[in-house]
Amino acid sequence: MHPFTWLFLAFLALGLALRGWLNLRQVRHVRAHRDAVPEPFDEAIPLEQHRKAADYTVAKARIGRWDMLLGAVVLLGFTLGGGIDAIDALWQKSGWHPYLIGAGVIISIMLISSLIELPLSIYSTFGVEQRFGFNRTTPGLFIADLFKGLLLSLLLGVPLLLATLWFMDATGKFWWLWVWALWTGFSLFLTWAYPAFIAPLFNRFSPLADEALRERIERLLARCGFESSGVFVMDGSRRSAHGNAYFTGMGRSKRIVFFDTLLEDLSHEEIEAVLAHELGHFKLRHITRRLVISATVSLLALALLGWLVDQPWFYAALGISNPAHHNALLIFLLVLPVFTWPFTPLSAMYSRKHEFEADAFATEHADARALETALVSLYRENASTLTPDPLHSAFYDSHPPAATRIRHLRERHA
Repeated sequence: MHPFTWLFLAFLALGLALRGWLNLRQVRHVRAHRDAVPEPFDEAIPLEQHRKAADYTVAKARIGRWDMLLGAVVLLGFTLGGGIDAIDALWQKSGWHPYLIGAGVIISIMLISSLIELPLSIYSTFGVEQRFGFNRTTPGLFIADLFKGLLLSLLLGVPLLLATLWFMDATGKFWWLWVWALWTGFSLFLTWAYPAFIAPLFNRFSPLADEALRERIERLLARCGFESSGVFVMDGSRRSAHGNAYFTGMGRSKRIVFFDTLLEDLSHEEIEAVLAHELGHFKLRHITRRLVISATVSLLALALLGWLVDQPWFYAALGISNPAHHNALLIFLLVLPVFTWPFTPLSAMYSRKHEFEADAFATEHADARALETALVSLYRENASTLTPDPLHSAFYDSHPPAATRIRHLRERHA
């Protein structure tokens, strides 16, 4: 075998071993602390709720374990197992234009991957989420979401794929710069279009009707110097009992969105504090920084692909006999995560830093105690584990552990 084949297999095996070990650590640690509510929460969260969160975390970890193993098997089947080669050969028989063939191969692989992963998704929704009382999705709504998502992906993805393949073929040695500009522009377009055109395909959004809450939010926005096209309530309860809030859009299309489930669980003061935290991400330019980092990483990755696309060993080492541009793009996107997983802790650490900063911003513009009680309520209602394994949390979690985050908040209002 080619040395790069061995390198690919080694990274894949090491990644599986590490992620499996972390998964087992998480399960054992959460189970070991299942019967005692940690000190910061012992007065606010009943033992029964804590046990539910522990069991929910363990159940999701088991699904994650199967998802990880299935993903590795599918990846090997597509690459060294000859799956991509076989699908490519079938499309070549169509006699269509090379760009259409390339798009067909990539879309076929993505559809097959989605079909293989569908049973786990169904079990997660109608098994685990249902068992713990979170699922409100009906089978009909689940199927409708699948078809709407597929149709939307085809309407947006096919033109993007065709344009990408054209740039790869027609713009010379530095095609990757053109593709990077295309993908960056497309990403910004989606950010702008999502709140007005895409999200309403899946959920209903209505202006916030609570006059007192709306006035409180408007005063907060004025204090923070934030302009928005509106505050909306989303019917998240159609699909799940989980609560959340988020910003969406860019420029004049920016929206503040609350799940209806969140509004049911929190007081006005707590909602204001949660929103102040989200505003902190915007005012402290966390979102802009993440976009810049994402664009930079994308540029570097495409530059690497720009070199690999002309290397015959890149195809041969991954089981591909046809060194076409669409196959280079496909195997690069499939294989790249195998080599980038060691950077997961760095991304998680950077995200946790932003969460602490946004909490600090919130305590300057809203009630720190209200943010604390809001977070405790969200941990309780969403069955978030209060006792994650420290190493698992450091490797994966984009938010600080619950106990650590609450201690930081208490220090600010002590």
